[in-house]
Amino acid sequence: MYTSFFGLNEKPFSISPNPRYLYMSERHTEALAHLIYGITESGGFVQLTGEVGTGKTTLIRGLLQQLPDNADVALILNPQLSATEFLAAILQELDIELPEDKHSLQALTSTLNRYLLLNYSEGRRTLLIVDEAQNFAVDVLEQIRLLTNLETVRQKLLQITLIGQPELRTMLARPDLRQLAQRITGRYHLEPLSQSETYEYVQHRLKVAGASSSIFDNVACRELYRLSGGVPRIINVIADRSMLGAFSVEEHVATPALIRQAAREVYGQAGSSERSRKTWLKLAAIAATAIALIGVASFTALRYMNNAQDAPLAAEQGEVTTDPFVDAAIQPAPIAQSTIGSTGRMLEQILREQPAQTTTRAAFEHLFSIWDLEYEADNTRACEQARKRQLSCLFQRGSIMQIQRLNRPVILTLQDDDGGVHQVVMANMNATDGILQLGSELIAVPLTAISQLWFGEYLLLWRPQISAVKSFYPGIRDPDVVWIRESLATIQGNTVRSNDTDLFDDSLEEQVRTYQIKRHLNADGLVGQQTQIAINTDLGIDAPRLVRTN
Repeated sequence: MYTSFFGLNEKPFSISPNPRYLYMSERHTEALAHLIYGITESGGFVQLTGEVGTGKTTLIRGLLQQLPDNADVALILNPQLSATEFLAAILQELDIELPEDKHSLQALTSTLNRYLLLNYSEGRRTLLIVDEAQNFAVDVLEQIRLLTNLETVRQKLLQITLIGQPELRTMLARPDLRQLAQRITGRYHLEPLSQSETYEYVQHRLKVAGASSSIFDNVACRELYRLSGGVPRIINVIADRSMLGAFSVEEHVATPALIRQAAREVYGQAGSSERSRKTWLKLAAIAATAIALIGVASFTALRYMNNAQDAPLAAEQGEVTTDPFVDAAIQPAPIAQSTIGSTGRMLEQILREQPAQTTTRAAFEHLFSIWDLEYEADNTRACEQARKRQLSCLFQRGSIMQIQRLNRPVILTLQDDDGGVHQVVMANMNATDGILQLGSELIAVPLTAISQLWFGEYLLLWRPQISAVKSFYPGIRDPDVVWIRESLATIQGNTVRSNDTDLFDDSLEEQVRTYQIKRHLNADGLVGQQTQIAINTDLGIDAPRLVRTN
């Protein structure tokens, strides 16, 4: 209706997952890199989660366009299947003739196994991508786990990628699905766009649609971000309605007033724009669960279950640094001998007795103080405050070993037996204990006790050394690739050449893998935030350290 009025070739904000409109934000770039790695390397499961509308399906469509020539893929989109129907759907997707007894799980599995062995013998790779996996029945998820048993002595015959909403992680935390959760070798959570990315996203879609002028300026995009929380699908719906409104009053730009009116119309809100915004944010479940504490910070207590560490962590040789904490007020605090038992019961009691010291706000205050910064408890999210100070937040799920390797103080999400959630800073650690900060006290707690209340979610601050926080993968061309080359050359004792290319080529990928193996990182050849943090540590970039020597 309005395309000719704005000089467009097509509607730019359709909610259908068109790969041409895929905007590769930092998060989408890293997510796609994880998926590509998952389908090009032999292994178990790869899991991609994200809130409704963050672009998971569009990302999958983009992935399908980059499949290697030797890949056969089964894409399952219907979650309302029984275990038998699920296996039959896989066979149909792969153009495999169903067995005579198509209602027998054993017959269907045997047919699939013969196909996989034949594909493997011919040098082909078979992929299974399951969308909306959070809606699958438990017996179907168990059947998916059993499919990983189809293997040779060298590798799995079927590479499985699970796509779903955050509820998928909660589901996989169930005790009866722990065997499936243990098979997942790669996880990535797709978060909403930031304010700057929202502007770039809008301009990208307009450009693809053929726009020759700016229909949404900076102020308009800021309003779009405020009302959408950075969720792409919500941005599309409001932006499309805004353009229709602009067309109806013959305006060639979408003003903030038109955007607010569009949001009210979309949600049927006749009241104020603020009430419309709040309703919108509720309905859309905005902000990946890591950034949902209203008005205080961007880190939320997530309760995704994972197998806890069962034994004390031995200090990793070669990874310990003598760098001191930046905050002099914390440095001299006494650390008493641990009196907390390894069962975690005493830790649980301490957390319950100090609720004011285990809030998200208190945790960020403590973490900022370690970096010699003051946390401003206003409406600015903590990670936005960090960015203004040239720091970046890394929020993800991992293990105690992974935290030790990153070697930065972290906020841990601990959960007591009553479901109460506590945010606590681990300011220091040694071979057996984690040093938790509660108010002005530092308490030594056995890592085994921490592990019983911690399910893998953590957040840390780090100082990027490149122009913008982003991930790098083979084939990308970027000026900051030179930084990677020069940094690895310095660390590995090689000559730094002034004419090094900005192309992430095969030679650099091999260097990265070698470095990651030495640093006990995931040797995927990708330079994400974890690898960049490790590089910063080895370069001696000034930062508080988690593991110190006396």
